[in-house]
Amino acid sequence: MSLRTIDSGYLGAPEYAATYLLRDGQRALFVETNTQAAVPQMLQTLRAEGMAPEQVEYIIITHVHLDHAGGASALMAACPNAVLLAHPRAARHAIDPSKLVASATQVYGAERFRQLYGVIEPIPENRVKILEDGAQVSFGQRTLTFLHTRGHANHHFVVHDSGNNGVFTGDAFGIAYPALQKNGPYIFPSTSPTDFDPTLAQESVDKIVATGAQWVYLTHYGVYGQVASLATQLKAELAQYAALLAEAIQSPHRGPALVQFCTERVRGFFERGLDQRGLNSQEAWDLVALDVDLNGQGVAFTAEKARKG
Repeated sequence: MSLRTIDSGYLGAPEYAATYLLRDGQRALFVETNTQAAVPQMLQTLRAEGMAPEQVEYIIITHVHLDHAGGASALMAACPNAVLLAHPRAARHAIDPSKLVASATQVYGAERFRQLYGVIEPIPENRVKILEDGAQVSFGQRTLTFLHTRGHANHHFVVHDSGNNGVFTGDAFGIAYPALQKNGPYIFPSTSPTDFDPTLAQESVDKIVATGAQWVYLTHYGVYGQVASLATQLKAELAQYAALLAEAIQSPHRGPALVQFCTERVRGFFERGLDQRGLNSQEAWDLVALDVDLNGQGVAFTAEKARKG
């Protein structure tokens, strides 16, 4: 029985986005797939465990954001006996990714999309299994329990593994880059567009803690204990974002001005968090730059949506 954390090399940064290989006897599964570029490293790690792609029983995506699920079709093609386990709202995009691809291509442009995510193909419907909230799947000597967790994305679930008493959290338990843990734990939420909801996000954190898990396996990035303590810190961060959202809804700003307003406030959250831990360096800011922008955009998007009722 083993768990391997695999560095996907996403965006060329170390320890930025993980995938996981879980082995139980002669069975294997992957959690998260990152992008097509990560698949060779995942298969190499599998072979290093003395296993073949034909022994992969399941591939799990916590949600369909492309840094979590962009490589799913390529990995499924490489693992001919695997079944994809997905949230009901995520499964339809795995089966027919055309809307997902079109949306991302519009944002990035066709060439940049190919550079970031490669080719995303449809996954045959008969190879996709939908997991409702609370559903359980047996895997060797362990039970996997799937818990729907909104707040970051409406198509998100987490997976409790009874064998290790750990939870694969996707983005529902925030982000904790290893490079920022030198002077004590630093965890913060991912509030990226389009489904951010601070109340639901806090409820999801509570749902994860309620499993009694000893470990959380973050996609961004790695394995952490002291789950209750991290949850307390994460919920305090989410409270800041909830206050910002309320302020943004009432503000006179619209469109790009609202995004700028929210992003500046989010940058302030990060500045305080980094300062408190003696981490306010260019290296740290480079690491969190994308999170600052996405979190600001997410709060602004939610504020605009709330205004429309």
